[in-house]
Amino acid sequence: MFKKKSSADSDTNFWISYADLMAGLLFIFILLIGAIIVKSIVLKNSLDSTANSLDSKINMLFMRDSEIQKLKKLLADRMKDLSDSDAALMITKDALKLKTDEIVNLNNILLAHNMKIDDFNNKIIIMQNLLDESKAIDSEQNKILQDFESKVLILSNKLTDKSDSLKLSDEKLIDLLRVLEEKETDYDKLVANLKAQKAQIKSLTGIRIKVIAELKSALGKKVKIDPSNGSLQLDSSILFGKNEVKLKESSKIALKKLYIEYMTALISNVNIKEQIDRVIIEGHTDSDGGYLLNLTISQQRAFAVMSYLAELNYTKRNNLKPLLEASGRSYTDRIMVNGREDKDASRRIAIKFTLKNDDAMNEIERILDHE
Repeated sequence: MFKKKSSADSDTNFWISYADLMAGLLFIFILLIGAIIVKSIVLKNSLDSTANSLDSKINMLFMRDSEIQKLKKLLADRMKDLSDSDAALMITKDALKLKTDEIVNLNNILLAHNMKIDDFNNKIIIMQNLLDESKAIDSEQNKILQDFESKVLILSNKLTDKSDSLKLSDEKLIDLLRVLEEKETDYDKLVANLKAQKAQIKSLTGIRIKVIAELKSALGKKVKIDPSNGSLQLDSSILFGKNEVKLKESSKIALKKLYIEYMTALISNVNIKEQIDRVIIEGHTDSDGGYLLNLTISQQRAFAVMSYLAELNYTKRNNLKPLLEASGRSYTDRIMVNGREDKDASRRIAIKFTLKNDDAMNEIERILDHE
């Protein structure tokens, strides 16, 4: 921008110098023309004086013709020179006029150029103002850029720290994944072992189902077998008189037969026999009367049946006496039909078996079935 300004100043100085040169030439031409005119006037006046003097001398002194002719010739020469000088003066005037026109044109061009220069200078001033504003904006933007660069540098440092932290985290993650793979391998082995144990437990918990199935198959057509627990259900009215706890003599043969058939079905299978924990004789009553009275009756009846069965040769021969147990239940397990108590069915003696670790097996089976 400053280079353009220098060029414009150079052009201006050139035209000013050119104008000064032309003005100087014009002044010289004017002086030359003035000198020629003055010289011509002086010469004319001199010639006039000379002519007058010659005429006076001719008239007065009657000079000789040759001298007069010389003088005339000299005068003619002088007149010719004067004519030539006038012609040269005219040419010079014409040239001066042309030069003057050129100077006027040049002045007009110079004026237009100066106007352009002034307009250009005004534009330069505007551009300079814009440049100053742009510099101020650039300075503000540079300040913002420096602040941004500082923030970027801080963020870059933080990112580097994060990258290092992530690198460490990746290494820890790889170690964790390696440990996890090892744990997964151990877990797979554990799951395999659990599945095997689960199958074994299922097999053990399925023994009750097998026993109940075999009891139903062997005795289902002869006596009533409870399908839920495989217990032998006997009507109390057959075994005992009303409100009595002494076993009827007439019922002992039938009781013995059913007991032997029931126990034979249980112990005939060696695998099942090994799992039998207890053989429980339970006494049950209906809800007539108080709980404690019914509890006493149910316990005494269960004990009477157990005492009879324990003394049988079959029991002794098969070493079943240690397995026998009597329990009175009062009316806690009544038989309900359509929401109402069946009192005849509720008054009963139940002979049931339990398996070793039966409670634990039931809980395990419940958990496995839930899973």
